[in-house]
Order: sequence, then C-alpha cells, then structure tokens
Amino acid sequence: MRTTLTLDDQLIESLMKITGENSHTAAIKRALHDYLQYIRKQRLLALRGTVELEDTWRELRQLDTQV
Repeated sequence: MRTTLTLDDQLIESLMKITGENSHTAAIKRALHDYLQYIRKQRLLALRGTVELEDTWRELRQLDTQV
C-alpha cells in the first residue's frame, strides 16, 4: 500500500541510525513492526494476574503414563 507522509527529516535520519536500515521505507517498516510488537507485549503483560490457573501437570503426566 502506498501512502504519502510528511515526516521530520531529522526524525527519519535518527530512525535510520538507530535501526541500521539504509532506506527510509525499511526504517519506517521496522519501526512500525517493533512498535506493534511492543504494544502487543504490553497488552499481554497487562493480563498478568487476571487468570487463575491450576497446576495439574503431575496428574496429567500420570494419566499419560497409565495408558
């Protein structure tokens, strides 16, 4: 998808230095990918402690070995 954006040149140059990418497009793609990954991780971490799990792996292991 082609999109036209007006971005600060210094911002893009800094982004290219930090990401190590050689083109504006590659640097922006990487930044967007990394940002989305960060947001997904934060949302997952926010769920920590909201679900109660019962640790029954020993009982399940016994059932597997009985068959």
